[in-house]
Amino acid sequence: MKRLIGYSLFCMAAGIFIGLIVADIFWCILLSLLFLLIGYNLFCC
Repeated sequence: MKRLIGYSLFCMAAGIFIGLIVADIFWCILLSLLFLLIGYNLFCC
């Protein structure tokens, strides 16, 4: 359970960091959807 919480916190931190770097809202939405799709596939498959 600690590994799952740590992984979740790491991913949230990475998302916040990317959001700070990429100021354009279009790219933030596109990256978020892409990462959600990849994360879903990696978690479920």
